[in-house]
Amino acid sequence: MRELMATYQQVNYSHFRRKLQPPSILLSDATGRLGRWISDARAIEISRRLVLEKPWGVVVEVLKHEMAHQYVFEVLKVTSETAHGPRFREVCEKLGIDALAAGMPTAVTSAEENRILERIARLMALAESANVHEAESAMAAAQRLMLKYNLDLEQARATRRYSFRHLGKPTGRVTESERIVSGILGKHFFVEVIWVPVYLPLEGKRGSVMEICGTPANLEMAAYVHAFLLHTAEQLWLAHKRDQRIQGNRDRRTFLAGVMLGFLEKLNTERKREISKGLVWVQDADLQSFYRTRYPHVHHVKHTGNQRTEAHAHGREAGRRIDLRPPLEGESRRGLMLPPKRG
Repeated sequence: MRELMATYQQVNYSHFRRKLQPPSILLSDATGRLGRWISDARAIEISRRLVLEKPWGVVVEVLKHEMAHQYVFEVLKVTSETAHGPRFREVCEKLGIDALAAGMPTAVTSAEENRILERIARLMALAESANVHEAESAMAAAQRLMLKYNLDLEQARATRRYSFRHLGKPTGRVTESERIVSGILGKHFFVEVIWVPVYLPLEGKRGSVMEICGTPANLEMAAYVHAFLLHTAEQLWLAHKRDQRIQGNRDRRTFLAGVMLGFLEKLNTERKREISKGLVWVQDADLQSFYRTRYPHVHHVKHTGNQRTEAHAHGREAGRRIDLRPPLEGESRRGLMLPPKRG
């Protein structure tokens, strides 16, 4: 309850400019709704099951939705429209709030986007080739296709739909390798990335989780790359331990950071090749607007990296050899965008 109220105060500041007067916040055992604004009692009711069973990001989205109802009723003084009428939808659109409040928005890809993802998945399948040159060529072709898809959208000034997704599990400490992965996604995979605070009710702890914003197709691809890199880096560490006959995990985080840095350097090199061919990506202004609407106040924090040890150098070299590949065979097209299965 304290965390819900603290989140309310933060959203009131960041989105509603402190125009809302805090109501009572209640937990409900009702199963038919996620939350509701009760005007007569000046209360926001949130599902207890939602809070205990769903990620905190879902809870925050529902809370924002109910705060938008409160804003329309108490600040705009609109009482003649239905609960989800035009003024409510207008407020939600302006503030980047899910007007449906069905939990975390599901990014639904269009038929055209599905075709693009199919082609990218097939190219990545070729990257399983034992022939190094063929594998690298396939990965480069997949990246070119992604770049061309986004450039075509920009040139056509097509209306793009944006959504967001949380990747990975909440953590109390963001490691250097995770920060580098977020940089990889933001620089090379057409999404905006931010680490957002979350709360773990059953543990009574706070943490952070990576959020990506972008078009449904780009969210799909970035989620795949995130899962693939984390899985691959761990496998490379296990192989390094076997080769070097290492017993413990003291150098694990340093090695993983090296892997991600090496892969980033490889992508940077390939980006220069594309630029030399005239394929230049300019940042998506509409996506920037969506991102800034969701997060009007962003804080940038500098971090020191892991010590550049021999383990870091080994990881960096291994990262330069990574080729993006799909998960295990036999998955559906949708499965090609999901994390690799673990044994």
